[in-house]
Amino acid sequence: MTADKARKKAIRARVAATGDSYTRARRKIAGSPGRDFQPRRVAVFGAGYIGLVTGACFAELGHQVILRDVQPEKIRMLQAGEVPIFEPGLGDLLAANKDRLSFTVDAADAVRDAEVVYVCVDTPPTASGDADLSRVWAVIDSLKGVSTDRLAALVMKSTVPVGTGERVRAALDDAGLAHVGYAANPEFTSEGRAVRTFLRPDRVVIGAADEESAGLVTALHGGVDGPVEVMRIADAEMVKLASNALLATKISFINEIATVCEATGADVEAVAKAIGMDSRLGPHFLRAGLGYGGSCFPKDSRALRVMASNTGHPFQLLSAVIEVNELQPRRAIQRLKNELGTLKRRRIALLGMTFKAGTDDMREAPSTVVASRLLAEGADIHCWDPLARPGEAEPWTSATRHASPVQAMTGADAAMVITEWPQLRQVDWTAARHAMRNPLIFDGRNLLDPKKMRATGFTYIGVGRP
Repeated sequence: MTADKARKKAIRARVAATGDSYTRARRKIAGSPGRDFQPRRVAVFGAGYIGLVTGACFAELGHQVILRDVQPEKIRMLQAGEVPIFEPGLGDLLAANKDRLSFTVDAADAVRDAEVVYVCVDTPPTASGDADLSRVWAVIDSLKGVSTDRLAALVMKSTVPVGTGERVRAALDDAGLAHVGYAANPEFTSEGRAVRTFLRPDRVVIGAADEESAGLVTALHGGVDGPVEVMRIADAEMVKLASNALLATKISFINEIATVCEATGADVEAVAKAIGMDSRLGPHFLRAGLGYGGSCFPKDSRALRVMASNTGHPFQLLSAVIEVNELQPRRAIQRLKNELGTLKRRRIALLGMTFKAGTDDMREAPSTVVASRLLAEGADIHCWDPLARPGEAEPWTSATRHASPVQAMTGADAAMVITEWPQLRQVDWTAARHAMRNPLIFDGRNLLDPKKMRATGFTYIGVGRP
């Protein structure tokens, strides 16, 4: 065994034994970040989900990081050691690296000593469906009038349309910042595993027009356990959009197969398992359910379709993917109506609210569509979720939230598994059956064992299951 292989084996053994991140374990075993390591001063604009993970992970890698956000309350929370979002391991990472992290609302303060500025701001859709880049331009404006002698590069982590890099380069030049390099470094964050996917990614994509910027961003990721792919800026911008569109396509495809399975008597779980064994296809994202949600897949799929439409190309495949996903939670309501006849004055328990397990994120969650449709049908909604933060808006202001799944199901005419929370596998389903008025369960994530649920006395309905 070579020395390098032995070192990697020792690091992985420590990760498994202690729960340390790969980078922390590497440092502890090596004793230092390495002779060639050069810590940088990094300013991260946007302390949202992507910005916080990016800042915390760069600090973990040994860089000095300042995070800037326009929301004073968020900055006050971070300065007090509180984490405004839930992400496994993020709070520990922020606490462990507090000496290398600072927070501010002052853009000039963030930029003043920075060698690299990372842009991690929102780019929501406008009325036309195009990305709203106003926050991106605001970051560039904040560089004006500030001493930027140390600033070597502006790096785009926000999801932007292809061609944005050219516009940003021109804006930097117009602002007298021709000496500042530019690179695209798109994020491929998986919520619930964000820290791990940053420090041990499938790949780090870097788009740059010059070797200096590419080398700087590559060096920033020293200690990250994953391959680096350097390419042109436009290619990197497209990789982000295309990757999410392809993953969304796999989800919509298996949901269409599930619908055919329901009509023919096949079981989508068995079908998907066998499909996933093909090395050309793989098992990932072949889980039938209520469709995709979150901050990336819906937004990025629509953005790519709009971008294609702007070039005169109707992206028909992607349009079908989006349509299938939008219909999926509505199909669940129809299947419930087929069983109950009417939903008016029916008490329905929603088990899970967030768009996926392991996060408190409610953005584009299928539960919101389900709950809205139930309200429109006249149903009484009771829900449970361990982390969800739905805010003060309908349909959630009209729903009753409970501390446990069984409490939510008490007196219910039906229960719907909306999010694949592992806690639901531990529920006392015998107690739940006795607590319900009508023991009907719609398993929107195929999380539960149909045979066990039926043996317990439930009428069980899954997605794509006979």
